[in-house]
Amino acid sequence: MSRVVQVANFVTPTSGGLRTALASLAAGYAAAGHEVVQVVPGPRAATEDTAWGRRVQLPGVPLPGTGYRLLRPAPVLAALADLAPDRVELHDRTTLRAVAGWSRDRGVPALVVSHERLDRWLRQWLPAAPGVPRAADRLADRANAALAAAGRVVCTTDWAAEEYRRVGAPVTVVPLGVDLGTFTPARADAGHRRDGGVLLVTATRLSREKRPDLAVAATAELARRGLPVRLLVAGDGPARGALARRAAGLPVWFLGHVPDRAALAGLLGAADVVLAPGPVETFGLAALEALACGTPVVVSADSALPSVAGPAGMAAAGTAAALADAVEALLAVNPGARRERARRRAERFPWTATVAGFLAAHGLAARERAA
Repeated sequence: MSRVVQVANFVTPTSGGLRTALASLAAGYAAAGHEVVQVVPGPRAATEDTAWGRRVQLPGVPLPGTGYRLLRPAPVLAALADLAPDRVELHDRTTLRAVAGWSRDRGVPALVVSHERLDRWLRQWLPAAPGVPRAADRLADRANAALAAAGRVVCTTDWAAEEYRRVGAPVTVVPLGVDLGTFTPARADAGHRRDGGVLLVTATRLSREKRPDLAVAATAELARRGLPVRLLVAGDGPARGALARRAAGLPVWFLGHVPDRAALAGLLGAADVVLAPGPVETFGLAALEALACGTPVVVSADSALPSVAGPAGMAAAGTAAALADAVEALLAVNPGARRERARRRAERFPWTATVAGFLAAHGLAARERAA
């Protein structure tokens, strides 16, 4: 048995994909006979026993306007020294880069899991000006080369791996998975369809980089075209207030964060189309959960999601008109056919395959078979 310590920032009680990925990987490692400890930020120090192992919460510094907290390196390194891990799994590239160096210096194998594409993220947040994309790429290249030198890099899609391959850094691609038992067409909640018409859903954090404004704008465009459409927004975040003001007078309803996974499956399964317009998504777990519920997705052509959704989705440029066109194209497909295609696509991504891939990257695959 090995002790695997997962370290992550950007994990909150209402965070989505990263929290789900951490828990699913931890459950898989525990089932394979390994001990798992998670180190995550919170408002205060706390320790919690879970079905898969132990979650250690360390006080984090609030990141204004986001709802997130960031861990400081020193307390994390002190915790690692006490935990004495056999493997370290780092899900962060901001304040915790020192964790990879700590592991390297002590001969503890480390995986650095890249959940965001730094070059695209920098382009989105830096001021729009000539030369900014190239400058953003240079900054990302230096950071990625340094990170890859400290530990083995794992990305969840080839799209996410491109920026590491650009600097010649070795990278392992392991797609994330989906809970095919929870997210299933059988859970579709007909109560969400009581008003009839076309039901759209977007399930995402309401923050600038996720571009939920495009989902609202696409709904407005479809309504302008005469489609009897409604949009349900599942999620919360710093952009909610501005988004609600923008949606005033439109057929848009805000549900807030939906913590119950079965309830979220019921919502996704009830939709005709799910919108995932974020242009910097490196995998898009919510979109995969929608596919597992038998619901096709419209995704950003600039993200990794076209490769995840495949023929069960439609890629669109980042405009309201393009997203509306994609929705109409999906609605033109026979409902039974599009739902069967979506579910079949999701079945290519079981969590068992993800866990096996991560264990192999950790060098723990043989122990998994023995367990």
